[in-house]
Amino acid sequence: MKVMNTYTAIIKKGEQGFYFGWIEEVPEAMSQGSTVNELLENLKDALSLVMEDKKTLEFRL
Repeated sequence: MKVMNTYTAIIKKGEQGFYFGWIEEVPEAMSQGSTVNELLENLKDALSLVMEDKKTLEFRL
């Protein structure tokens, strides 16, 4: 069974038109994109990588 979590994306628009953001609950998951949709996809990827890294770290402790 797959558990779905809800996260809060903080999104800011940079001076040169790019969007950047991070996940409020996991601030080390951050990314950027040329559109909000691209940013959200990039944030999903970043969150996945951070969570996988955290899981690996837990097994090493």
